[in-house]
Amino acid sequence: MKNFKQFEPWAPWLLLVAVLSLWQFLCQVLNVSEFIFPSPVAIWQKFWEFKEVIAGHAWRTFWVTLAGFGLSIVVGVLLGFLIGSSRLAYAAVYPLMTAFNALPKAAFVPILVVWFGIGVGPAILTAFLISFFPIMVNIATGLATLEPELEDVLRVLGAKRWDVLMKIGLPRSLPYFYASLKVAITLAFVGTTVSEMTAANEGIGYLLMSAGSSMQMGLAFAGLMVIGVMAMVMYELFNLLEKHTTGWARRGSQG
Repeated sequence: MKNFKQFEPWAPWLLLVAVLSLWQFLCQVLNVSEFIFPSPVAIWQKFWEFKEVIAGHAWRTFWVTLAGFGLSIVVGVLLGFLIGSSRLAYAAVYPLMTAFNALPKAAFVPILVVWFGIGVGPAILTAFLISFFPIMVNIATGLATLEPELEDVLRVLGAKRWDVLMKIGLPRSLPYFYASLKVAITLAFVGTTVSEMTAANEGIGYLLMSAGSSMQMGLAFAGLMVIGVMAMVMYELFNLLEKHTTGWARRGSQG
């Protein structure tokens, strides 16, 4: 088992190479047209050809996504703290938030365009609407599942409800919080891209629509690749922060 652990950091890269190799092989053997399903080599060629254009659109999508994601953190943490710290709020607000989360966020884009016009506003708000729910749920879960025995002991020692939440509840919720961030950031990129496809004149979503309408599938796949890379980088960033701030919550694997 120890020998396998040495290869764990390389496992995602080895899998990626294997998938790309199989993809390239099938495209060549089956002679798939680039207008239908471009090969990895064709996608890379388009990426390099339009790298400056893609970089401009990617930067716009990146900072808009972070703006919406930052807003989702603030709102998600506040609502999660409210719901998780009060049984009444949990019973009243949680079902309504669950129903709201079930609504397709793409349906909000035309409404947001009417309210804020075409541009940054709808994209930021769409990223926020689609990503705040996981943060809220995980914070609320971390606070609401605090062990009653531990809370009773702290109360006996003179701790008030606020002390229990701030000194025990919030630190205990950190693993839940980081788990929600890793999910929410990927959803935020989805929200931004969906909004840009219908309510923007720049960004990766706009690039995808433009490339699709001109039958440049290689360029469209290059845009998708950039979205995936940005989401993966942010995911790994939060994973690194989690390892350095919540090491106490991790158990060493046995093998």
